[in-house]
Amino acid sequence: MFLVLAHFSDLHLGPVEGFALRHWNVKRGLGYANWLGRRRRVHRPQVVAKLLEDLAGQQVDHIVVTGDLINIGLPSEYENALAWLKSLGPPDRVTVVPGNHDIYVRLKSDPGVARWHEYMSESPSRNGAGARLVFPFVRRLGGVALIGLCSAVPTPPFVAAGRVGDNQLSALGVLLDRLRQEGLVRVILIHHPPLPDQASPRRGLADAAALAAALDRHGAELILHGHNHLDMLTARTWSGGHIPVVGVASASVARRHKREPLGRYNLIRIEGGREPARIELVGRGLREPGGPVVEIERRLLAPTVEESSLEPRDNLRSVRGGFMR
Repeated sequence: MFLVLAHFSDLHLGPVEGFALRHWNVKRGLGYANWLGRRRRVHRPQVVAKLLEDLAGQQVDHIVVTGDLINIGLPSEYENALAWLKSLGPPDRVTVVPGNHDIYVRLKSDPGVARWHEYMSESPSRNGAGARLVFPFVRRLGGVALIGLCSAVPTPPFVAAGRVGDNQLSALGVLLDRLRQEGLVRVILIHHPPLPDQASPRRGLADAAALAAALDRHGAELILHGHNHLDMLTARTWSGGHIPVVGVASASVARRHKREPLGRYNLIRIEGGREPARIELVGRGLREPGGPVVEIERRLLAPTVEESSLEPRDNLRSVRGGFMR
């Protein structure tokens, strides 16, 4: 079995428009000011288009998007993102999990991310217009199982933290055990970095310790996330080996901003049929503003994360038996 995933995250698609009086609240107002003042200049659709043009030349079986497709949770943003997803590919070729900007505030009558339900469900072809979102969900792609978690919850202004919750954690353990018995390569998709100390309390996963404990008990072969707008690599050890935890930078950054790399995406090449699976990461993106899309890095993630694979990433430190940028 050989499967290639393309991993995108944190696109922050514009435009941000379509306000009505009922949409205004403090958090949306602050978010809109941030969009007008900085974010719209950093996150550019031209960068996303350039990455997708490059993607068309790669041999990819499935695309995963780990959240933050939009910015402040307006109905018009959800509709625009749905149109973008449809242009990206059909639901059986694209899988999405939501980010904190996708579930930005509490919604009353608006369906919000439920508009994207066909991209966030186990059987997209069987879902109707009124389908209810259920997390975690599983998608089987040959010998690979994609497991979608939702870490996005509405938060107060200036807080971008997430939470998986007890119900998802309980269901996740059952799923991981069952999928391992089926001999599948288990790939978890989540927006927030899943382990403790990978983000500040204001931005991190509130129940990261509980999720890490579940991973220690049940294992997985790979975790893909976004949120930090950084290229991150962690190896979490468990009784069955190690779990590569890969964070990808934003796919839309057009100019230098803080520590954030320019727009990029990752190719994840999985070769199964034996235990453990062989997993390789190939990063592609911009090296210079306005430049071409090129290969940024290539490294082996499994069966072992070798020290030589970790060296090009700066500021590595141990994380309970693993490594983190």
